[in-house]
Amino acid sequence: MKSIAVQAERTYEVSIDCSWKSELLQIAQGRSRVAIIYSSQMRESIRFEADADAEFHFFEVSDGESAKSVSTLSSLWNWLGAAGFTRSDLIVGVGGGAITDLTGFAAATWLRGIDWVAVPTSIAGMVDASVGGKTGINSDFGKNLIGAFHSPQSVLIDFSWLETLSQRDFAAGFAEVIKCGFIVDPQILTLLSGHTSQSLHSNARLVSELVARSIQVKADVVGADFRESFAREVLNYGHTLGHAIESHSKYSLRHGEAISIGLVYAAELAHARGLITTEILDQHRELLHAQGLPTSYPSSAWPALWPLLALDKKARGRQLRFVVLNGLGSTTRLEDLNESELSSAYERIST
Repeated sequence: MKSIAVQAERTYEVSIDCSWKSELLQIAQGRSRVAIIYSSQMRESIRFEADADAEFHFFEVSDGESAKSVSTLSSLWNWLGAAGFTRSDLIVGVGGGAITDLTGFAAATWLRGIDWVAVPTSIAGMVDASVGGKTGINSDFGKNLIGAFHSPQSVLIDFSWLETLSQRDFAAGFAEVIKCGFIVDPQILTLLSGHTSQSLHSNARLVSELVARSIQVKADVVGADFRESFAREVLNYGHTLGHAIESHSKYSLRHGEAISIGLVYAAELAHARGLITTEILDQHRELLHAQGLPTSYPSSAWPALWPLLALDKKARGRQLRFVVLNGLGSTTRLEDLNESELSSAYERIST
């Protein structure tokens, strides 16, 4: 088992390649109550006999982004109240990024903040959503617009969960891995070169290294800028358009699929400004295509996507801000893009 420390408002450990049940039972010692929040997909895998003094409570929510709603959160609050959860108790989120986002925000807001543990079950959850302390739910106006910074006590990464993933879900998570390679650690891109989603699925050692490297990228960035005042925005590479596409698709696209399109879009913006070479632009498409991820979106969607961009968390007033590359492992911000540049770049990724 490998451990990576994340220094945020407090320091916590990401335990990689652990047995989540064994680790959780140790963490639960001394607690009166433990709430396990899980998605319906996890129903057959989640329940276990807890050899601990704590009472274990299980709360099932819907799969995917539909769980990140005000109505689900309200039900969860009421359930915690009825079960008598106090500040010394523990909440655990077991599932993909949507579940850990919801669980973390419930923990942040219940009694103004109680301890929680993330048990991510997807690649995207392991390398992105569960690490960093950003928690939240969705608004009718966009993704993750309601949230709080509230770090988990621990993140437990058990690779046996990957056996439960469909090929589509497994592949989608590698958009976030590829993002980490472009913004900070180009060795990730080298390791991925020549591999398809199918070949990765059968290469546990390589997957473990890629996950660990991606987590280290996020840990380093979060440690330098926990509350996203500026430096942490690099983790949103590809997310400005990606989140808009997620919302526009009504979450029919996986998060990683939408981010894949957003990565190519951001690369097109940078290439048009002369910040990156044609080779780096092409590398985006090649690596993402190898994972079976989309890199284009319908041209007819642009009029609907354009106003959604204004809801991006990096926007300041009416000014859109895009994280872009100015080389492999190096980023900058574009803050003076006009609508013509934005729409032209979109034409180059549209179908």
